[in-house]
Amino acid sequence: MLLTAFGGFMWLIFTAMLVLAVVALVLAAVAREDAYRAADKQNKMFWLIILGITVAVNLWVPMLFVQIAGLVATIVFFVDVRPALRQVSGGGGRGRRGGSSSDGPYGPYNGGR
Repeated sequence: MLLTAFGGFMWLIFTAMLVLAVVALVLAAVAREDAYRAADKQNKMFWLIILGITVAVNLWVPMLFVQIAGLVATIVFFVDVRPALRQVSGGGGRGRRGGSSSDGPYGPYNGGR
């Protein structure tokens, strides 16, 4: 009983790692090449190769150490590369919410009116 629960938990972890790697690969593929250079990150092909290998390893190579290395690469992409790409591409959160250039951290600035 305990081994079955542990196996189900591990399957859930491996599936989550695969989904994260696939999402990172898709996001890396749709970003512009010049955004990588502008953000001073590795080039687009580098990230496509690293994340593609991560997806392949998660699908076909059941070696936990290699899968964890791929997870580290995926996390680096999500917390370092993607925010930098969004910043240089103009994909920040304010533009999507309809904010104005005069909005402050707590709402619109109206000059004390």
